[in-house]
Amino acid sequence: MVTFRGDDNAPWFADFANYHAGNFVIKGMSSQQKRKFFKDVKHYFWDEPFLFKICVEQVIRRCVHGKEAFDILEACHNRPTGGQYDANYTAKKIFDSGFYWPTIYKDAHDFVTRCDICQCQGKISQRDEMPQNSIQVCEIFDIWGIDFMGSFPSLRGNKYILVAVNYLSKWVEAKALPTNDARVVCKFLKSLYARFGAPRAIISDRGTHFCNDQFAKVMLKYGVTYRLSTAYHPQTSGQVEVSNRGLKRILERTVGENRASWSDKLDDSLWAFRTAYKTPIGCTPYKLVYGKACHLPVELEHKAYWALKHTNFDIKTAGDHRKVQLNELNELRDHAYENSLIYKEKKKRIHDSKIKKSLFSTSVDRSPPSPLTLD
Repeated sequence: MVTFRGDDNAPWFADFANYHAGNFVIKGMSSQQKRKFFKDVKHYFWDEPFLFKICVEQVIRRCVHGKEAFDILEACHNRPTGGQYDANYTAKKIFDSGFYWPTIYKDAHDFVTRCDICQCQGKISQRDEMPQNSIQVCEIFDIWGIDFMGSFPSLRGNKYILVAVNYLSKWVEAKALPTNDARVVCKFLKSLYARFGAPRAIISDRGTHFCNDQFAKVMLKYGVTYRLSTAYHPQTSGQVEVSNRGLKRILERTVGENRASWSDKLDDSLWAFRTAYKTPIGCTPYKLVYGKACHLPVELEHKAYWALKHTNFDIKTAGDHRKVQLNELNELRDHAYENSLIYKEKKKRIHDSKIKKSLFSTSVDRSPPSPLTLD
């Protein structure tokens, strides 16, 4: 029999575990409590020595409680693959890792509110922003946005980060660089094309590292359309600006006090960013690109369901499972496109309703005044 002494937060675990492991039902329940108990307990099963739940989306997740739940929460928020995200993204990362307990969202919110690093960050008002105009992309890897971040404290000669983000999948590529000139930009783009193919268009600001003959020749060679954002209006390439903020926020919350270890933390920050749930696409960028969830170290450490069972699958079963995942990939990307369109329309409507109403004059009447007439 599983018992908990001094732990009032996990009676559900003891009740369900005792029922499945020893067919034991707690005494003293009312008829209504019994109906609810037997309705809920059918979604759980016991596999010695762990309790698992079959969730709504038919994904099997291991039930955890107490200290282990806190360790998983800390790993999905504070560790290098956590990224110091907010409560909702942290909770979704726990779900993606294959763990479950009933108060995940509440515990994640309480954990983030007590996180000193997260509470030191803030943001300005949006009332002075301009109305939003969405860029909707049909195919994955069709449009990329690029931009430089920096300069940062020098580490092994690196002072800048060149960031490229795909507009549909939210997939981010970044590289630490010593300079921010056209040569390193062209070299980065060639490696990007070799991995993901030549895109239809690239969007950037009007920096001199992008507006030059060397960059234009690379665009012409690969047949890529080049678009510039409006001067002094970086929101035109808003997706890459959002990614820049996300990476910068992860770095400033994970590097040491001397801020000189940012280059070493860049790969972990990219891992955390790519495996974080993105609301516009309804999944993680990793899943949209590869068609499967990214397994994190916390899943092996705390023995998620796949770590216990899937490692023992034979080659044929694993191959059939991968074929199903690949067949689901196109459906997943279509869903991401529709979800992104709905999300952007809703976000524009909410954003435009909160900004200050401004009137702009597009022309000035410069005609001479009419002559006076005297009676």
